[in-house]
Amino acid sequence: MVTRQIEFTIAADPPPRLDKALSRDVPDDAALSRTRLARLIADGAIRVDGEILTDAKSRVPEGAKVVVSVEDAVDSHIGPEAIPLDIVHEDSDLIVIDKPAGMVVHPAPGTPEGTLVNALLHHCGGDLSGVGGIRRPGIVHRIDKDTSGLLVVAKSDAAHQGLAAQFEAHTVERYYRAVCHGVPDASDPRLHGIRGASFESGNILRLTTQLARHRTDRQKQAVVFQGGRHAVTRVRIIEPFGAPPVAALVECWLETGRTHQIRVHMAHAGHGLIGDPVYGGRRKLAARSVPEAAVEAARSFPRQALHAAVLGFVHPVTGESVRFESPMPADIAGLIETLRG
Repeated sequence: MVTRQIEFTIAADPPPRLDKALSRDVPDDAALSRTRLARLIADGAIRVDGEILTDAKSRVPEGAKVVVSVEDAVDSHIGPEAIPLDIVHEDSDLIVIDKPAGMVVHPAPGTPEGTLVNALLHHCGGDLSGVGGIRRPGIVHRIDKDTSGLLVVAKSDAAHQGLAAQFEAHTVERYYRAVCHGVPDASDPRLHGIRGASFESGNILRLTTQLARHRTDRQKQAVVFQGGRHAVTRVRIIEPFGAPPVAALVECWLETGRTHQIRVHMAHAGHGLIGDPVYGGRRKLAARSVPEAAVEAARSFPRQALHAAVLGFVHPVTGESVRFESPMPADIAGLIETLRG
């Protein structure tokens, strides 16, 4: 196993803990995240003035000489698979994928293969520089199996660290397009009585709640107002369907990015997504408002009508602001045309 050594000196006024001091002073080009440094400390790979330190809480003085021994990345246990990918952008540090509905992002007990990670391991091959010490794609965010659209994946530790920081700071631009039951309009008095719902200028619905695992169904998320994780979704009407309107094409954007966030929030507001088997309920469109073909198209739509349409962020290595857009996939586009009647 080839090992590289990274040497640097602790600067003035170091934090009181070793892990925090290392995170502050390690050279940027070393591309070592806080998580990776914590693992290296535990593995005995950190020498401070010649002494191996394995306690992250150790104190380290100003001027101390640090040597970090980093082994070359090892291959992942996940197998590569030759699965076609719709690549929107790729460089040496990251790749932006337009994921189709039906593809799982990361292997799990129920889906050990056929995932985006399997496909990326095949596509990237030796270009992966080792995220967390393993040659694997750096998954910094996910979209649900049956949600289509854009996501960015890190190919290097530096990109992984930089992208993760942007997602943590909620500075990444993420816009989704969705088709929902009903029309989330400020003129609807019902919406003004829903806890966590409010309207901003421009008829923008803002949903602010906590999200946590459902008490009885561990596969679901639920809106809560104590505990859980803070979640904010904004919703704008693009086009209503029906006379009177019974559905709408909406744009949703995330201030936070929680599991199933848009789907849970829209259901909480009474505007569950068409086709959503978990949160959409068994609602049917009123035949008096839209053609029978639209009623059937909505009833039989095989997935949540949700598409990650826009993704924008600062490139973690070049510092350039980048923004990518994905057109509506054929199935949702067809649903919209049918709803227009």
